[in-house]
Amino acid sequence: MSSLNLPPLPPSAPPVNSRFWPAVARGILRLSGWRLHGEFPDLPKLIVIGAPHSSYWDGFWGLVMKIAAGVNIGIMIKREVVEGPLGVILRPIGMIPINRGAATDVVGQMVERFAAHEKMWLGITPEGTRKPVKRWKSGFMRIAQDANVPILPLFIDYPSKSFTLGTPFYTTGDADADMAAIQVQFQPYQGKYRTAALVK
Repeated sequence: MSSLNLPPLPPSAPPVNSRFWPAVARGILRLSGWRLHGEFPDLPKLIVIGAPHSSYWDGFWGLVMKIAAGVNIGIMIKREVVEGPLGVILRPIGMIPINRGAATDVVGQMVERFAAHEKMWLGITPEGTRKPVKRWKSGFMRIAQDANVPILPLFIDYPSKSFTLGTPFYTTGDADADMAAIQVQFQPYQGKYRTAALVK
């Protein structure tokens, strides 16, 4: 089997708390042909945004990729799922329980979670749906702004079967300009069924 050549995990990045699952994930990647390009930034806190998101397979390959690389990128999931029998599997691979019935909204919960952890990477699909949209959901921008953490673009490209790490982006306070500057970076990449959302 060919070498994966996964980028090394820098000291500040949160590691996966498991030896078994990364080995399994690397085996899956070797068989599948999917690769990860670029370098992980040496930052303890950030939001990873992946696009274009046009298929359930995006989540599967993204999960396999982040586990194989050994980086703990938290993915939000309903609290009830994590607290059930699957929690034994889901917690070690970075699933973050969300209380959707709480008075605090999801943005507020994530801002509080960033404040409570020394290291935390959070993964979000900014389009918010697998269908084509012109405007991305603003939740990731609000979390980044309120938690004072950078945004790391992760480009999904099915023709090359690759994920590519971009350059960390720091919000400026101008939400419209920031959204346009980030969103346009994804347009050259091809998802399973479409390209990324178009910028207005």
